[in-house]
Amino acid sequence: MDRFMKYWIYDLQNDNMIQSFLKLRDILKKHLFFIVRFVVCDGMFKGDLVTLLKESHFDVLLYDPMMPCADLLADVLEVPFVMSLRLSFANALERLCGQMPAPPSYVPAAGTQGHLSDHMDFIERLENMLLYIGHTAMIKLHTMVTYDKHFTKITGKPTTLCDVMGKADIWLIRTYWDFEYPRPFLPNFKFVGGLHCKPAKPLPKEMEDFVQSSGDDGIVVFSLGSMIKNLTKERANTIASALGQIPQKVLWRYTGEKPETLAPNTRLYDWIPQNDLLGHPKTKAFITHGGTNGIYEAIYHGVPMVGLPLFADQPDNINHMKTKGAAVMLDFNKMETNDLKQAVSDVINNPSYKESMMRLSRIHHDQPMKPLDQAVFWIEFVMRNKGAKHLRVEAHNLTWYQYHCLDVAAFLLSVIALVVFIFVKTCTWLFRKCFRKTPAKRKKE
Repeated sequence: MDRFMKYWIYDLQNDNMIQSFLKLRDILKKHLFFIVRFVVCDGMFKGDLVTLLKESHFDVLLYDPMMPCADLLADVLEVPFVMSLRLSFANALERLCGQMPAPPSYVPAAGTQGHLSDHMDFIERLENMLLYIGHTAMIKLHTMVTYDKHFTKITGKPTTLCDVMGKADIWLIRTYWDFEYPRPFLPNFKFVGGLHCKPAKPLPKEMEDFVQSSGDDGIVVFSLGSMIKNLTKERANTIASALGQIPQKVLWRYTGEKPETLAPNTRLYDWIPQNDLLGHPKTKAFITHGGTNGIYEAIYHGVPMVGLPLFADQPDNINHMKTKGAAVMLDFNKMETNDLKQAVSDVINNPSYKESMMRLSRIHHDQPMKPLDQAVFWIEFVMRNKGAKHLRVEAHNLTWYQYHCLDVAAFLLSVIALVVFIFVKTCTWLFRKCFRKTPAKRKKE
């Protein structure tokens, strides 16, 4: 797993889309992801587990797509199922399996390193279209030789990932319009972004004392998530040096070797109560890698951000916040000490960042139901109604050429061609009829 993280953080930006896809697939195949996927899948359908689950008569299955084959299990148990997910990388699952419309003219694809938004000029739309085509081809090929092959082996009949995933009754999307760009969604897609967020609780005494010692300058919360444990010595020293030059106190979640440039205003913690810190009145800014959970905690509490995206959907996440005026985004591998120092100072001292984040926070809180209550409602809705197939669009039952009306277009073109052919032939016949010389005329001449 460390090899996977190091490649994605430090080397991915130097490869093109195809190279990065192949390298990541090779790393994952040799390590954890592929092994766990197939072991879990096989384990679900061996022994007495399926029999035991059938005898238990469950009403619904709730799962995250990161747990492989759970949708196939729901199909075998013949129970409705609800998916809980963040919009996936390149919107692949939603576009290809959920039939969600994603016009490339204003819906950015993944793999753009977070530089595309829903406002694109011609060159950007061209780039976006090419990325859509590339992602779709690679993902279809990938699922065909992995998931589809394994699903077919388990069921004993041709079965694809989208066959089973497309049967989901409700898709619980862990974002909301405070974060997403406006775009079309289907009736069975429900937004529950920030369902994990809650009011801040008191901090541990030692941590609270450090926070209070910041005075009017306040504090900065810094975390790159739980998976990042392999920062290079150079990067760690660059970051520590920048943090040491700001007046705020800094609480940094960091488990690596102590940086040589660590200043007295910065404290390292193996773990921090992130939500409680972001909700503290002295918190001025949040330095983050751009994970969805952290972003929503910042939105919930109205804390502007400095984004250091590392991999996966993080550049896209931070770019969303940047285009909404609530964050500054830096390149983790290229930033210098002054870049990070200036970014933190801008976010804290320029009131526009705080104002933009508070606007997003008001949007987040201004909902008829809390996100967690909405999630509970739709899960219970599926249970009460034995599913929600009335919300599932008919597109799932159409072929690709029917979905795009290519058969209709071909028919109409054929009709037009036939009409044009008949018209030309008729005109030719009339022309010859009217202007052809009769034998009497020829004799007279």
